Amino acid sequence: MPSLSSLAPPSFRNVLLLSTIIRVALILYSEWHDARSVVKYTDVDYRVFADAAAFLLLPGPETTNRAQGLVKSLLGHTLDVGDPYTRETYRYTPLLALLLTPNGWLHSSFGKYMFALCDILNGILIYQLLKTEILPEHGSGKLIDATKQPSSEEASSSSTEHVATLCAAAHLLNPLVFSISTRGSSESVLSSFVLVTLYASLKGRWDLAAIFLGLSAHWKIYPIIYGVGCLGVVGGSGRKVRGLGDYLQTIVNRKTIRFAVIGGGTFLLLGAICYAVWGYPFLYESYLYHLHRLDHRHNFSPYFYQVYLTYPSLSGPSSDAPSLTSQILRSPLTSFVPQMGLAFGLGLLFGRRKEDLVFTWFVQTVVFVVFNKVCTSQYFLWYILLLPLLIPKLSFSRWEAISYVAVWVGAQALWLNEAYKLEFLGQNVFFGLWVRGLIYVVGNCWVLVGVMHAYAKTPTKHA
Repeated sequence: MPSLSSLAPPSFRNVLLLSTIIRVALILYSEWHDARSVVKYTDVDYRVFADAAAFLLLPGPETTNRAQGLVKSLLGHTLDVGDPYTRETYRYTPLLALLLTPNGWLHSSFGKYMFALCDILNGILIYQLLKTEILPEHGSGKLIDATKQPSSEEASSSSTEHVATLCAAAHLLNPLVFSISTRGSSESVLSSFVLVTLYASLKGRWDLAAIFLGLSAHWKIYPIIYGVGCLGVVGGSGRKVRGLGDYLQTIVNRKTIRFAVIGGGTFLLLGAICYAVWGYPFLYESYLYHLHRLDHRHNFSPYFYQVYLTYPSLSGPSSDAPSLTSQILRSPLTSFVPQMGLAFGLGLLFGRRKEDLVFTWFVQTVVFVVFNKVCTSQYFLWYILLLPLLIPKLSFSRWEAISYVAVWVGAQALWLNEAYKLEFLGQNVFFGLWVRGLIYVVGNCWVLVGVMHAYAKTPTKHA
């Protein structure tokens, strides 16, 4: 595989400048486009966020659009704050709506600029992690081209700078990344929390990592899997395990309990504050709804088809109790058990050394997304975020790299082609879409196995 350091990329400052210009231009274009077109550039989710922020900022009279949490019961009156859950389909933490309140009094695109700024921040964090943690650990990028060793410390530093810039550019200049944030998706905010958590973890600042892990899980529940991936590193310090008892001691000890208490405590504290102000609507819409959600709309996950076939409203009114088969197919456990079993199991299996944390989190995230009962393109950002940090640790040929990218893109293109027939042509292709969903799962698993082999072939400085 050709050396990344030989590509002579521009300076990181220029990459930052270009990525900023692209995002600002797209946000300005979105305002022009949306004012003139029926098909909007702005994601419908952004309108949901903005409406929720408006409801939060402008409480109604008496109990109409008023926060109805425990504060009202204890103090005998409501806070002078609205309820973001008055907006139907708003199913996120109220902190997101609070973050977007400047939309109402500053500018309607404030949220987009904030999401784009988080994109830029994420690129800076990736760059810093590569320079200070990832590349020095692998000999300043030498693994990317083992035949071209730096002749001096200055040359090694230059190689590290070039590789870090290229990998950070893979995030900052990724069309999927900047298009999703400028359309108004909030994923970049969560990505910032995840990267700060990773940064603190690689620095060994576990209390700070636990706090940001709790914040990340409050924002969106999936980062909890990273806590499991950290346990072996927190409690084991990379030491060799000689038996089941020794292994259990690395997972359950004073350090891991402290880590879990701080992370879980942060999550519960934020939840308790939100519940005290907004009450049961916060608890239901942010968390409980997602546990029993039945989403029969087509998405990359093949689980959608079994829900579609057994969805109550599609079978017409009936007084008969659903069959056992229907209950099993509708049950969240049908997808939840294999998904979380794989994510937690792989975290415990690979999360043994600090040097392997990026790889562990990446593998956990991929299986979480691939086996989730609902999967859209935005979910791909969860593991694409970690890919620039993992690339220097992979060792594969040019042909292997092309094959993995082709299969990953091809599986999605195959699905999107069939989804177009359903969404825009109105053809009954649900079964064909389900088959392509299975191909998507198999293809992504094959790519993941290839990445795991490429990681295993790469020696580390500490091996």
